[in-house]
Amino acid sequence: MTTLEQTIRPAERSSEWKAIVVLILLIPVLWSPPFVVRFFLYQPFNIPSGSMTPTLVVGDYVFAAKYAYGYGRYSFPFAPSWISGRILAADPEYGDIVVFRTPKDTSVDYVKRVVGLPGDRVQMRGGQLFLNDKPVTRVALKEVFAGAACGGDDEAKAKRWRETLPSGASYVTYDCVDNGFLDNTSVYTVPPGHFFVLGDNRDNSTDSRMMSAFGFVPMDNLVGKVTRIFWSLDENGDPHMERLGKVG
Repeated sequence: MTTLEQTIRPAERSSEWKAIVVLILLIPVLWSPPFVVRFFLYQPFNIPSGSMTPTLVVGDYVFAAKYAYGYGRYSFPFAPSWISGRILAADPEYGDIVVFRTPKDTSVDYVKRVVGLPGDRVQMRGGQLFLNDKPVTRVALKEVFAGAACGGDDEAKAKRWRETLPSGASYVTYDCVDNGFLDNTSVYTVPPGHFFVLGDNRDNSTDSRMMSAFGFVPMDNLVGKVTRIFWSLDENGDPHMERLGKVG
């Protein structure tokens, strides 16, 4: 009753009218093309680390399609914590590069590749990905100088593999260290409503293999699907034009 009584006081009525006027004035802004694109369609992100090298590198700027998986708590800034579930929900597909929040730290946006969906059994054996007890097809490519992507100097080399998931999604991964810390793991069974992610730079990625720090990702924590590199700068701050375009 106290709240209702306060709402009919003249002073509060004046405040209400001020709020209504402000909202009316904001309508053109809220429905302007930049606002609609940024909050409902595509959100820009920059890549600050090498965990997705060579697909995404430090200095890349990407668009994430927010509509790809529907809209949930992490789709919009300052969304209230009591929101659960997603509107117009759709699950990611194998090989999708996704932006999401982890249950361990919901204040940070992460970008990784989806390799496991609910019910899947995921494991690393000798640096090779196994999905549902079967090795994922991979073909060796020529080694390259990887430098900082492998945590070393400019002379550091990385083995490269063309990995192809059963869905047909194909991409290149880096293998910087033989018998690395996460090259051999236990079997992870993806629970309902979650997915399993890996970085393409397999020896330099904190991802779902690290259960205590990362683990399985809830579908409700999805932000969007990375679709395109729209800008890129090299280590000297110069435009990296050859990197612009679709990602896969």
